[in-house]
Amino acid sequence: MAVRRTRTTVRVESDRGVFMISVAAELAEMHPQTLRMYEARGLIQPKRSPKGTRLYSHEDVERLRRIQQMTTEYGLNLAGVERVLELERKLERAVARVEALERRSEELRDEIRGLEAKRNEVRADLVRYEHSRELTLRKDVAPLPPRGQEPQEGS
Repeated sequence: MAVRRTRTTVRVESDRGVFMISVAAELAEMHPQTLRMYEARGLIQPKRSPKGTRLYSHEDVERLRRIQQMTTEYGLNLAGVERVLELERKLERAVARVEALERRSEELRDEIRGLEAKRNEVRADLVRYEHSRELTLRKDVAPLPPRGQEPQEGS
């Protein structure tokens, strides 16, 4: 009799805390005490279970690997790592702001194009009216002065 195996795939959000400190430390190839020290310095902020157990996410593990890379391969101390991470956060915010401004700029360009099209329609209507001499004035609107003259006060 053959045993039938089933395979189940579970997708977990990358920021969801799923690894206890021992597993996260092993995945990041670090000692668990190093993770505690990084947390104390604010370099990493694991989630907590209802009972207070640290839970590290996939993003946390990747961040730990990056920190390790910066310290071992690039020779940065933890103050340098903090500075790099801070500058990266600022850069991300600046990029997001520029993207928002570019979207707003395009919206304004579209609005200007629409206003210019409306202005051209109005100009075309005025030209037709001037040529046809069929301009009718409403009774509640004062007539325009002849060209070259300024309107009188009170009119």
